[in-house]
Amino acid sequence: MLVIGGWLIALSIHDLRRRRLPNALTLPGAVLILGVAVLAGRGTPAALGALALSLLYLMVHLIDPAALGAGDVKLAIGLGALTGAFGVEVWLLGAFGAVLLTALAGIIVVLSRGGSTVPHGPSMCAASAAAVALAWW
Repeated sequence: MLVIGGWLIALSIHDLRRRRLPNALTLPGAVLILGVAVLAGRGTPAALGALALSLLYLMVHLIDPAALGAGDVKLAIGLGALTGAFGVEVWLLGAFGAVLLTALAGIIVVLSRGGSTVPHGPSMCAASAAAVALAWW
C-alpha cells in the first residue's frame, strides 16, 4: 500500500504543479494495481471498476474536454481498479467523493481568488485513498 500511496502523492503533486497527469505515471500504476488485484483474487471486480470509472470519465471528456482532461480518464483506470477491488461501495465512495472534493476545492478557489479552475486528479487520488482506507478500517 505504501507504493500506491506514493503513486497517489506523486500524481497529485504533478497535477497541482503542471495541470497534467502524464502517461508515465497513470498507466504503469493502473497495470500494477490490476496485476496485484489479479494475484489477490480480485481481478474481476478491479477490472470492472476500472472499466466503469474510465468509461464515465471518457464520456464526460468527450462531451466537454475542458471539464476533464485525458489524463483524468487514464487515471480513472487505475483508481477504478483500486477501489473496485474493494467492492462496489468503495468504488462508489471513491467516484462520488472525487467529484465532491473537486467541487469544494472549486468553491474555495472561486471565493478566495475569483474564477479559477482546479485540477481534478488530486481529488480523485484523495477520494480513492480515503475510500480504501475506510474499507480497511
